[in-house]
Amino acid sequence: MPVLTTDAESETGIPKSLSNEPPSETMEEIEHTCPQPRLTLTAPAPFADETSCQCQAPHEKLTIAQARLGTPVDRPVRVYADGIFDLFHSGHARALMQAKTLFPNSYLLVGVCSDDLTHKFKGFTVMNEAERYEALRHCRYVDEVIRDAPWTLTPEFLEKHKIDFVAHDDIPYSSAGSDDVYKHIKEAGMFVPTQRTEGISTSDIITRIVRDYDVYARRNLQRGYTAKELNVSFINEKKYRFQNQVDKMKEKVKNVEERSKEFVNRVEEKSHDLIQKWEEKSREFIGNFLELFGPDGAWKQMFQERSSRMLQALSPKQSPVSSPTRSRSPSRSPSPTFSWLPNKTSPPSSPKAASASISSMSEGDEDEK
Repeated sequence: MPVLTTDAESETGIPKSLSNEPPSETMEEIEHTCPQPRLTLTAPAPFADETSCQCQAPHEKLTIAQARLGTPVDRPVRVYADGIFDLFHSGHARALMQAKTLFPNSYLLVGVCSDDLTHKFKGFTVMNEAERYEALRHCRYVDEVIRDAPWTLTPEFLEKHKIDFVAHDDIPYSSAGSDDVYKHIKEAGMFVPTQRTEGISTSDIITRIVRDYDVYARRNLQRGYTAKELNVSFINEKKYRFQNQVDKMKEKVKNVEERSKEFVNRVEEKSHDLIQKWEEKSREFIGNFLELFGPDGAWKQMFQERSSRMLQALSPKQSPVSSPTRSRSPSRSPSPTFSWLPNKTSPPSSPKAASASISSMSEGDEDEK
């Protein structure tokens, strides 16, 4: 297995060449004892000073192609990523995920700069260094956290932590009097680029808070924070509290309006149902009335039937056509034939005609007597 030679170094002190000749001492018998990637997520990642790499085996230089093929097989590829990680967000997590998954067997070390270095070279932070350390320890992709990481990586730091590759986005990072603090890492072939997450950054989050400062100040006053804790003046405190009261009144009015709208909607729905039911009942009543009293209704048929029955009851029955012969006395004359008797097949056309016929029959009887 090729190992590093002591004279194969660049101007910055970072090894850049490989030698196929083994060193004077026999290193092949020494096994790698580098820490392995975390297999459980039930505990936070350890700090580097608690579990530093004490492996005595030679740490040969790897190329990116070799690391992606899974070599060496006897130890993980040690990848280093550093940053401030203030207000730890999804953009940070995605960058660390990319660094963790660069190679099949990666051990991710994350360096976090201290407050002094950050305030000196970048600016004031929202979270202090202890909070930022703890945020990184609880990220699932991190295997080890290095506290008080250097602003610019030195050969001594890379050798101490046996770092194979450095992962960061490819945008030149100008700071500390350098156009790109990762320039010497790129020249040594140890730099592996990652992609930034658009739309999210610590500066963006701070910009949102500053832009809506009044909203968040009122929010925290409403949640019990004092004006002194928020660094708010007496006048602004009274203004914010008054605005909170106004917002509460607006919310109450809004709730009343919503309830009124719901009540009106329910009344409209019920009135619509009542009108629909009334229309259905009206149509049913009109249909029943027409069915009973209409031109072809049942009442007319029943009236006609009763009228015909009454006329039949009032009309006399016609004498039979052939009657038995009786012996006539010589003194009596034969019975006259009455032509006024109505025909049975043609009943009176109306009740008045029936009554007139009855009266004429009575008069004829009186004359006959």
